[in-house]
Amino acid sequence: MHRAHTAPKEMRIVIVHRFAHTVASALRKMVVVAVKKQHSSQSTQTALDDILVPIDEFDCSAFEVAESYHHTDAMRRNVKVFGVISITWIVVVIYYFQGDYYHNDGNRALRLRSSKRGEDPYLRNRFNQQASDGLKSNRELPDTRNAMCRRTSWTEPSSTAHLPATSVIITFHNEARSTLLRTVVSVLNRSPERLIHEIILVDDYSDFPEDGQELAKIQKVRLIRNSKREGLVRSRVTGAAAATAKVLTFLDSHCECNVNWLEPLLARVAEDPTRVVCPVIDVISMDTFQYIGASADLRGGFDWNLVFKWEYLSNAERKARQRDPTAPIRTPMIAGGLFVIDKAYFERLGTYDTQMDIWGGENLEISFRVWQCGGSLEIIPCSRVGHVFRKRHPYTFPGGGSGNIFAKNTRRAAEVWMDEYKKYYYAAVPLATNIPFGDIDDRLQLRRDLQCKPFRWYLEHVYPQLGIPERRNNGSMRQGVHCLDSLGNVAGAVVGLYTCHGNGGNQNWVLTRKGEVKHHDLCLTLVKFTISARYNSVLMKYCDDSENQQWHLKDGGLIQHRKINVCLDSRHMKERGITAERCNSALESQHWKVVTETQ
Repeated sequence: MHRAHTAPKEMRIVIVHRFAHTVASALRKMVVVAVKKQHSSQSTQTALDDILVPIDEFDCSAFEVAESYHHTDAMRRNVKVFGVISITWIVVVIYYFQGDYYHNDGNRALRLRSSKRGEDPYLRNRFNQQASDGLKSNRELPDTRNAMCRRTSWTEPSSTAHLPATSVIITFHNEARSTLLRTVVSVLNRSPERLIHEIILVDDYSDFPEDGQELAKIQKVRLIRNSKREGLVRSRVTGAAAATAKVLTFLDSHCECNVNWLEPLLARVAEDPTRVVCPVIDVISMDTFQYIGASADLRGGFDWNLVFKWEYLSNAERKARQRDPTAPIRTPMIAGGLFVIDKAYFERLGTYDTQMDIWGGENLEISFRVWQCGGSLEIIPCSRVGHVFRKRHPYTFPGGGSGNIFAKNTRRAAEVWMDEYKKYYYAAVPLATNIPFGDIDDRLQLRRDLQCKPFRWYLEHVYPQLGIPERRNNGSMRQGVHCLDSLGNVAGAVVGLYTCHGNGGNQNWVLTRKGEVKHHDLCLTLVKFTISARYNSVLMKYCDDSENQQWHLKDGGLIQHRKINVCLDSRHMKERGITAERCNSALESQHWKVVTETQ
């Protein structure tokens, strides 16, 4: 009886040991695959040592416990405890490696804070956070560069030996950790290790300080946390002051750097430290997080409302670039989120205007300053970085709301750099005249010290495409309490009526000497005229000096087409927007009161 009872015990010892040994072997294989996938060759062995040693200890412990099983009752209880611990440990390790919500930086793993089940995925960040959280931190991206860019090889150490290392500065406030993590990971994974001196994260007083603290555990990442909300401008200045590399690279916190993004940027700055260079900014969909290549035939510009816009190069410029699509593109303005600049030049140029608040207008100001004070701005077609573009800001603007903050910042830029041409800005945005902009004496002194050129030079040599308005009247076009309004629409869309607000913007129109009814670079256009038609469509089209864009303001307030007896009419506004009908002075729907500011 005794021997019959001990045989199963010995068999259990063997089973426990074999089970533990099999599990340990499987874990070794899984760890090797996972670590090699997530680590560079330099850090693979270190990472394997960190994780495989505990697995080997687990294997040995299992053997010791199994061997001692038959000695005492206490040891029998230890086997049960060991079994529970083993299962728990196995589950934890599998969970650690199987999910896409982790990224191992060589020593540690980062757990992502996901959106809650049932929560609106757009609530926190104004983009689909669930889509972002579901992606790997080191996902593959399509190479969106022109094929000619790939002819330059940056793989050999000699090809980058002459390039300076850079400090990458990323500021963030309540950013989704998945997008912030992908930004950091893309910098590390798609840049030569020598060229990344450090990544400085400036946490602008986020609600969850642990986000930055966890990311700071990654090699080369430094964290600075503001003691109060400072905004993008002052946060970037803080990061730049702490940077120790000779070149600064500013990135937004929701970007993904593409292959060989950094080398062409650093090469241009190394050749001339007064160049400020930007990548082509690809689009990361705010809804699906699909990575979409952007056109390389764009440059940054603005209208007289001083709102940044992308605009296509002229046909002649595009044709000329076909010979060398890799050549840098001179740009009058940068978007501001992503650029590379020599640190000494950045400091000599006066960094940023730190009296600007939160966000907005800083790209305008630094663009004017670089050009007018002897530098240049370029877009480098062979550098690509994706960016999540949102329709709304996810964060608050302490001190007056986004509109007032943007107006204050923009006024500061206009008052310092635009000379007599600032009147065109105030004509386009009359609301701005009521917004205090603070003391600018130090910025005016900076302009004198740097011996900067006048704004007229900028218009003539950098951005002649903007043009100086030849205006007859500028203002709003009213019918009672309603005003002609672009409704935020674009080329090819209708216009309508909206309650007058007196703030310009969508309700600001210009009656030019050529007879155009103009809103920025769009003109009211009589698309088709038919005598028998119930109405004739009027759309916003790009101004082209054609006859169908020529109107005449008659005595009595009718706005008549110069060649055809039709007038702007609001009768069918709800169904068709503003239309053109046969002129009839008895119709109130054709009478307009033009409240103007004469230029």
